[in-house]
Amino acid sequence: MNFRYLIFLGGIVSVSLFLTFCKSSGSVISPFESIQAPDDNPTTEAKIALGRSLFFDTRLSRNNTISCSTCHKPGLAFTDRLPKSIGIDGRKTDRNSPSLLNAGYLPTVMFDAHLETLEKQAIVPIQEHVEMDMNMKTLLAKLREIPEYQKAAKDIFDRDFDAWVLTRSLSAFQRSLISDNSDFDKFYYHSKKNALSKAEKRGWIIFSEKLYCTECHAPPYFTNYQPINNGLYEDFGEDKGRFRINSDSSDIGKFKVPSLRNVALTYPYMHDGSLTSLDEVISHYASGGENHVNKDKRIVSFTITAEERADLIEFLGSLTDMSFLDDF
Repeated sequence: MNFRYLIFLGGIVSVSLFLTFCKSSGSVISPFESIQAPDDNPTTEAKIALGRSLFFDTRLSRNNTISCSTCHKPGLAFTDRLPKSIGIDGRKTDRNSPSLLNAGYLPTVMFDAHLETLEKQAIVPIQEHVEMDMNMKTLLAKLREIPEYQKAAKDIFDRDFDAWVLTRSLSAFQRSLISDNSDFDKFYYHSKKNALSKAEKRGWIIFSEKLYCTECHAPPYFTNYQPINNGLYEDFGEDKGRFRINSDSSDIGKFKVPSLRNVALTYPYMHDGSLTSLDEVISHYASGGENHVNKDKRIVSFTITAEERADLIEFLGSLTDMSFLDDF
């Protein structure tokens, strides 16, 4: 048996054991584990509510025009469908906005996979020149003068509104954004055999057993969270990926593998939004990618028929779950 398939089966066994535990303990079955918030930021409903208000507040930007939701719109699976996001004064960011759904499971944050927590990430776009361009000292003084924010800071954190309050509440809200009830989940984890069409089932077999996409996009999260070079370019130009963190040449072209959950909604694709459709993405991988010294060894060319391509795209569509919008 193919070694790669054995790895895949090992993952399936792990998931099966987890689901067996859930069933035997009487818990609601979910393909995900429980989110582990940092010890210094336990999740509460009040904290989530404050984070939600801040997330949609344009006052976090220098000229009151940009909020977190500008680039992460709920109705677009918390993306903006732009190749590269537009920040304050029309400034273009370096990269495509990733979805924030299931962000609470990220072991590292950002495409470079270098920030350890959502708390550390929260202040990055606020201070970034091309995004919200806000001076943190000025912002905190500004938010402290807003009665509802100052009161919430006192009630929840027993302190004046400060950077701790800002980062802890925003990250708590992001951890509340869960998408785990797609048609694929209903079929694969909840044993609803009719949840997927015949084409979607065929696409799943192609995805998992023919192309071994599960090596980088393993269920249930459909990512391995690792930064890899997927052969998108022979020359990555100005944005060399994780290389910009440690200037390690072996990191050139490495970007964190994104989750494929809701992938049918989160176009355009790749770190720079350069591929506009799932069909283009499949073509990229079928070609084996561009030659680059750091290209991951798993990126190899393959042959796929037009029918298989259509089935694969149908399967990817089955990973869509927008039920979280009930809360918005």
